[in-house]
Formats: sequence, structure tokens, C-alpha cells
Amino acid sequence: MIETVHVGLPGRAYDVHIGPDLIKQAGAHIAPLLSQPRVAVITDETVGALHLETLEAGLEAEGISCTSLSLAAGESTKSWSQLQVCVDWLLEQRVERRDVVIAFGGGVIGDLVGFAAAILRRGVRFVQLPTSLLAQVDSSVGGKTGINARHGKNLIGAFHQPSLVLADTALLNTMPDRDFLAGYGEVVKYGLLGDAAFFGWLETNAPLMAAGDMAARVAAVRRSVEMKADIVVRDETEQGDRALLNLGHTFCHALETATGYSSRLLHGEGVAIGCALAFELSSRMSLCPQEDPSRIRAHLHAMGMKTDLADIEGDLPDAEALLDLMGQDKKVIDGKLHFILARGIGEAFVTRDVPSDVVLSVLRDALALR
Repeated sequence: MIETVHVGLPGRAYDVHIGPDLIKQAGAHIAPLLSQPRVAVITDETVGALHLETLEAGLEAEGISCTSLSLAAGESTKSWSQLQVCVDWLLEQRVERRDVVIAFGGGVIGDLVGFAAAILRRGVRFVQLPTSLLAQVDSSVGGKTGINARHGKNLIGAFHQPSLVLADTALLNTMPDRDFLAGYGEVVKYGLLGDAAFFGWLETNAPLMAAGDMAARVAAVRRSVEMKADIVVRDETEQGDRALLNLGHTFCHALETATGYSSRLLHGEGVAIGCALAFELSSRMSLCPQEDPSRIRAHLHAMGMKTDLADIEGDLPDAEALLDLMGQDKKVIDGKLHFILARGIGEAFVTRDVPSDVVLSVLRDALALR
């Protein structure tokens, strides 16, 4: 049941293998990359406790030794202080430019460790072993690495492509339901931005996927990765089409900043809410049918996901303050905020011609429902 998606970047091409029990086979996949039989693994304490021993055995089966570092789990780990911890540790391990660093965890670990690899000795190779649904379908593919700043999310980073991605779908069985559904927010995003047929498939099959059906999980991860890989090859450094992958993220990042990157709002939950808001904004601008936002919310609700600002616990800033937080987003160019809007499900596009009063009206109405 192993599927492979090729990311065909000239001079930086790599494969994404998708399927169950890949970490048990990690040594066989990673060995061809190595100049010497050793790797350095950075994970988080939660993933390490569950899966590090299995990974070590998979590496040892091919004669590969490894040293490992476990960091605290959570979004707060994507910080300057933890970046320094990673870089100092890798230097202590005498990691050389031709060695391989393994990022073994969810999106936080993948982003952080990828950035550490990007700046260590001006760039060392790394392998992504994403352990969460969100990381498997999104953050492990495409080479975006980085950390958060007090001004906003992912504002410090670099493009640094992995040499290999192993998306072990069996690891999803150990995810808490909330985390799995948060990752699903990124899956559904792909259907909304560019594949209406995939969104229709998800309406039927996503409940099976959530219930543990491995074939549905592999199929959903594969299609998501295919779509991302296609966009990344066309626009590696987000000068054009790659911005489409940020559907829902302009709202999401502002909400994450407003909630302090805390457990009040997981990233994928923010993406789901952000997609619903982006389609609501598109509808109010007469870009997409009025039925689309309702259809999206109905699907998210059927999956048991957060769909509106009312689903976020605790206080939120007012509409003006949220709009101001959006102004710190990376999608601000020449002082203008770029939005990803849609002409319909599967028909997203990038624009900066969005009146602020319409954005404010969407936010005010959403806040009024709290």
C-alpha cells in the first residue's frame, strides 16, 4: 500500500513515500543518502516516547547508528531559543555538511529542524519523517522551514528542501482525535483550492478516513501531496501559484497570534475556520455562489471540526484588531494584504483587491455569533 509522489524540482528533486509502517523500513530508504552510516534525529517528547525506539530499530537494521534529541511538544517550541538548542546540539554531534538530519515529528518539529538544517554549516541535508496528518499532507513537503516571532507565525525561516519524506500513515493511529481532525483542515483545503472532485470525494470518504480506514488515509494523503508537489514545482519560493496553498491562512495566522499559539486553537483548526471565512468573504464579494460557504461549514461540522470564531474558547480581539494582526502576515506586499479567495469550490485565486470594510464586516458578523 506504499504510494510515491515525486517532487521534481530541478537539482533538488526528492520522493515522498506514503503508507503504513515506513519507519520500520526507514533504514532501507535513508541508507542511499548517507556518506557514512549515521544520522542525527530530532523529535519531540511525545513522539519520541511513542515511536523513537521503532525508528532506531529500523535504522539499526541497515547498520545505521543514530543519536537523538527530544524537545518539548507544542507550538512554543518553534522559537529562537529552541532553534539555538537544535543547532548547538547538532554541532556537538559533529554533524557535517554531507550528513543527514532527521526531523521526526509533526509540523513544529519539521519546520524547526528543517530551519536548523538550513542554517547549519550553510545547509545540511535533512529527511522529513512527519508523524501527524497535518505534517504529512502539508508542512513536510515543499521546503518551507522556520520559526515564529512575537509579531506573527513563521516570519523567520528559509526555503530548504528535504532529501526524502517518509509519511508513515500507521503513525496516525496514535494521534488524538482532535489533532487528527486539525490535520484534516489542511486536507480539505486542497479540495477547496484546486480540486472540486477531491472535495466531493472527501465529503463521502473523510468519515471513513477519520474512523481509521487505511486505504482512505493513504489516498487522501497521496492526493494532498500530489497537489502540493505540483504547485511547489511550478513556484518553489511563493512568487505566484504557491500562495494558493495559503487558502484560509491569512485569517488563521491572525487567530493563532490572537490566541497566543496555544491549545485554544490548533493550526489546522485555524485553517478550517479560515477557509470558511475566505469563502464567506468571496461570497460577499459576489465571487462564488452563496451556497459554497454553507456547504463547506456543513462538511466541517459533520466531521466534528471547528468551523467559526464562536468555536474558539476564550476572548478574541475585536474585528479591527484582528485585521491589524493580518497586516503582519507574510502575504503583505507593498503594504497591501493579499487574500486567497475563490470563484467556487476548487477555484481559488490570489488577489489584493479586497476592500477592508468587507473584511471587517465578515469579522464583525463572525464575532457577533460568539
